Parts: sequence; structure tokens; C-alpha cells
Amino acid sequence: MRVHDDQRAREYRARGWWGDTRLHDLLERNARRTPQREALVDPPNLAQATGDAPLRLNWGEVAERVQRLAATLLALGLRKDDVVVVQMANTHELLCVYLACARLGVVASPIVAQGREHELGHAIDRTGAVALIVTARIGVHDHAAMAAALAARHASVRAVLAFGPGGLPAGVVDVRAEMGASPTIAQARAQALARYETEAAVDADDAVTILWTSGSEGRAKGVARTHNDWLLYGPQIGAAYGVGDGVRLLNGRPLTTHGAFVGSITPWLVHAGTLVNHQPFALPLFLEQLKSERIDFTALAPAILVSLLSQPELLEGVDFSRLRHVGSGSAPLTETVVRGFRERFGVEVINFFGSTEGASLVSAPQDMPDPALRALYFPRFGIPAFEWRHPAHRLVQTRLVDLSSGEEITTPGRVGELHYRGPMVMSGYHGEPELSARALDAQGWYRSGDLFEISGEQAQYYRFAGRAKDIIVRGGFNISAEEVENLVAGHPAVADVAVVGYPDERLGERVCACVVLRPDATLDLPTLGAWLRDERHVAAMKRPERLMLLPALPRNPNNKVLKSRLRVLAADAQEPLTVLPIPTERSTP
Repeated sequence: MRVHDDQRAREYRARGWWGDTRLHDLLERNARRTPQREALVDPPNLAQATGDAPLRLNWGEVAERVQRLAATLLALGLRKDDVVVVQMANTHELLCVYLACARLGVVASPIVAQGREHELGHAIDRTGAVALIVTARIGVHDHAAMAAALAARHASVRAVLAFGPGGLPAGVVDVRAEMGASPTIAQARAQALARYETEAAVDADDAVTILWTSGSEGRAKGVARTHNDWLLYGPQIGAAYGVGDGVRLLNGRPLTTHGAFVGSITPWLVHAGTLVNHQPFALPLFLEQLKSERIDFTALAPAILVSLLSQPELLEGVDFSRLRHVGSGSAPLTETVVRGFRERFGVEVINFFGSTEGASLVSAPQDMPDPALRALYFPRFGIPAFEWRHPAHRLVQTRLVDLSSGEEITTPGRVGELHYRGPMVMSGYHGEPELSARALDAQGWYRSGDLFEISGEQAQYYRFAGRAKDIIVRGGFNISAEEVENLVAGHPAVADVAVVGYPDERLGERVCACVVLRPDATLDLPTLGAWLRDERHVAAMKRPERLMLLPALPRNPNNKVLKSRLRVLAADAQEPLTVLPIPTERSTP
């Protein structure tokens, strides 16, 4: 599947940004050079999550498993440019699925483990997926049964493949059993794979993944990425963290997200490292892994960093001679956190800002040694007047644009929307030409929806000022307020609804539904949550965690809901169920 036009590919290859290396080429290189080096480590609590015993695999073993899996998927009918929707736990098997699909030219479209029929059905519809690949069980949820039911309702889906300890629903293919076929069958499949690879001629400009992002449009949008797209990131992460060959990474994020691909998967491949996985996020277990696995770098949300800084005894036993850098993003940092980790532990906190669409800024020690600056500002990458040490600045152009006039802002003090252009920026949303045209202008600038202002004595920094798009960032996941509004509006008790975020120390934001009820109707938070779960099959992270009942939604003369007032009320509410009057002008921040 081609993602970018020929002109873009020629230009970026001529600049040396893109080449001919594919993800599985790095796998084969690592297996050849360091076959005995540890490559993948499963979460130690995997048995609780999936019923499976955790494994530790070296590079030689990973390469062998990927080869067998690729041959198996080929035998099961998957071919180049087919799309498969993937929903799996953070295990070695998910990484093997990505690499086996990449080898075949099959496009993997991963969905977070919390997703349910609502999210998976949308991905199937938008991609025409021919197969679903799942971990049979994650926690208490039967993903294999859910996938089988979805397949029955979607004509494009020809197969459901599951990884599990057994007891799969009828019609679901047991992938592990298929991979364990007799030596005769395995040899025939390997020979078929070799012939296929010659004929299919998968190259570095072919798509590898379609990841999903939510914005103000009310539904998730797919962003396709190629081998060349992903391989841009590995050296950048290495440069930011000051790490190289054999790096050991602790990944606490779902391996289905842009952040995990950028911050964990690509540097793992590029640097022939060891990827230690964790799921679901549980701080005590995460800290145990941090201590016992000799970790060189990891990433944590700002709220977790604040908590650790206030309880430094929790970090006793961490080898800070190795763990010299920690990444953070998804919410603003503070100088106290950045300075505190440097002074107490000798750890540099790196401030990342980015999106699935390819917006990317990095505030790293080599460019921003002052903790006060690094917490609040980002270098103005891609501006000819400024030279930065981090290599990302050569791969992106940025500019600030006034939302009302469209005028470019070049002086400090004015808030505008940050636009990006360069090889990391997507070519468009998969199968969404109208949404793509709204997101990208004719010159290829991506309109991020993120508000910044120019700062610094030489106007050399950007400072984050908020979001223009109506999204809620909960635990690093972007949730479309409009999508949740559309779902809640379908409840028979709801006459009107607006959805906003409210602050949370651990997750950054949580979801609040502000509801006007129909006459004589009643509704409480548990009832709404159960309805969204059972009737609309919505992922738990999108279900409101606070409900405010109002006689009417505050609106301006143009009938637009005044969400700024609702956000103040949502932040101040103390109970999950709150009945409040219409907010007044005094409530406006």
C-alpha cells in the first residue's frame, strides 16, 4: 500500500531522509549480529492479563518466531496490501505480529486493548480489514469472542486469528497451533514464503501500520505509516536520550500507539536493544521492573513524575548510573519536576510534544539545559534563524498562524496555531480526503490544532498555550469530545449534552458529561456508564467519569455551547453526580 506520492518520495530520498531499509531488515541484522542478546521481555504479570506465562526472547529467537509467523499468515491467506485490525496485549507476540506483517506487506492497524465493538467496528469499516488478530483474553474480557461476533457482521473480514492458551470460539484460528505445524508443513510454508517475498517485492515505501487518532471531527481517523516513516524516529530518540547499541527500554505504554512506536519500537529495532514490556500500568510493578531490568530509559506521565519526586524512597534501588534520562509528554511539565529529578537523582527529564499526524517537538538537555526552560518551552524547530543540536530540527518546519486572519505570527506574545511540514508529517488520513484537506493545506502544512506562542529573548522558543481542537487528553490518549457527545446523546434520557475534560493529577484529564435531561427523565453516572458499555460497546476510557445535570447548557448568542464555563464547573465538582444551575459570567476564567 502506497501512502505518499512519488514526488514526495523522490525528494526525501534525495535528501537522505528516506532509504531502502525495512523494519524486518533491522530484525534480521540484529539476529545476525547479536543472536544471543536479549530482545523482548514479557510483562511479569502476563498470566493475570492473558493466562500465558511470560517469556524472555533473544534476537535469534525473535527472528525465528517472526519467520514462522509470517509463513503461517501467508498460508492463512494474507497478502500484500491486506489490512488486518490487531488488538493484543503488550507481549512479544504483538511485536512479532507487526514484524511478520511488515515482511509480507500486510498493513497492521492496532487498536488499544480497552477498545470494544464501537472502536473495532469503525476501524474495520474505514480500512476494509480482511482479518482480525487478537489476544484471546485480556483481563476478564473475551476478545476472541468479540472479534468473532464482529467478523460475522462485517463482510470484508475473512478470518479471526487469536493467540491464547486454548478454548477459542468456533471459527477462530489458533495461531500458536498453526505455528506449531509439523516439520514437513513448516518447511513447505517456509519455501512458499521465500517465493512470495521475491514476487511481492515489499519495499521501504510500503505501508506498515494504520494508527488511529481522535480529534474534533467526532470519529477516529487513520494515519498510515511506511517503513521509511517509522525509521526516521529511531536515531532521534537515541539522540535525545544519549543512548545507542544494546539499550534497554522499559515500555509502559500500549504498543498500539504512536508514542510507543516512536519512543519504544523504532529505537529498539534501530539500536538492537532490549524491550521490556509492562501491562496494565501499575506503578509498584513498573518500579520493580525499573530496578530489576537494568533500564537505560523509559517514559512517564508528568503526574507520575510528581508523585515519585514527592516519594523518593520509591526509587531506592534504581540504577541511576544507567537510567540517566526519562521522557515525558501528554501534559505540561513543571520546573520543579525537571530540576528535582536532576538534582536528586541525576536524571534529565526530556519534554516531548507530538501527535499521530507527525507533529513533533523535543525539549532535550543538549538544547535546553536550564530545567526552567525545558519544562515550559520547546525549541522553534525548522526556523532558519536558529540552530539546534537535536536532529529533529532538520526534519521539520514549523510556523505559527493566527486562527482568525491566517496571518503568520513571527513575534512573541501572540497565540496562534502551530503548523508543521516535513517528512514526519502524514500525507493525509486514510480514506478521508475531506478531513485530509482540512488538516493539510496545499503546501503540505499540517494544521495541528495546538496553540502556542513565541517566547524567549531572541524569539527562539515556543510555549504551549492550549488546544484549539475539542479533545480531552486522558492518560496520553486523545478523546474526541464530539464523539462522546454523539454517543451520550443517543441515551433516551438525554435532551442535550456537552462533554468536557476536567483536571486529574494522575491522568491529566478525565471525561465529564454535562447533560440536560428530557422531561421527567432520570439518569445517574453508573446507569450512563453501563449503557455506553453494553449498548454502544464503547471503550472504558471514553466513558464519562463525572456527570453534571444542568437545566440548560450555557450558550452564546450564536448558540454555541460555552465550554469554558462548563470546564470550570467540572473541575470544581466534588461528586460524580452533580446537579447545578446554569453557570454565570462570573464562572468564566
